[in-house]
Amino acid sequence: MDVIAERAGIRITRPEANSRVGIGEIADQAVVLAKPQTFMNLSGGAVRMLFERYECGPEDLIVVSDEAMLPWGTLRIRERGRAGGHNGLNSVIGSIGTNEFIRVRVGVQPEPPMGDMADYVLGVMRKPEREFATQMANEAAEAVEMILKDGVGKAMTRFNKRVGTAEQDPE
Repeated sequence: MDVIAERAGIRITRPEANSRVGIGEIADQAVVLAKPQTFMNLSGGAVRMLFERYECGPEDLIVVSDEAMLPWGTLRIRERGRAGGHNGLNSVIGSIGTNEFIRVRVGVQPEPPMGDMADYVLGVMRKPEREFATQMANEAAEAVEMILKDGVGKAMTRFNKRVGTAEQDPE
């Protein structure tokens, strides 16, 4: 979210709805960028409060999240779908009552697989991982910009593939 905000010149500093919020414009669209300050599995409550405050709904929502079930370097955009075991997405779906919202999932699957995913996703990254994560964050920001400018279909066509290959993501 910080990369998206930086690219758009938006400061995410205002505390509201259990989040840090920034308001601005991306691709000629008014946007509210939010970083919930709750535990991940409670982030849906923040989303619901922001819906009420800004009079918007699921059709206006783009959730950007890490995804430990996708390999590093994979970016996957979906218009709707299940949470797939992601506690943050479960919380959003439960809080807003639908899975009909756009999500941009950034693959962070460990290699080799790990037992305790919480330790992994909350742990400190080594320098090569941080550099690659920066590249992935920039790509996710480009995807959000394209969704807002050209629509989710075009963004899915461009970004739903593994980094370093031209092969389409089969799912």
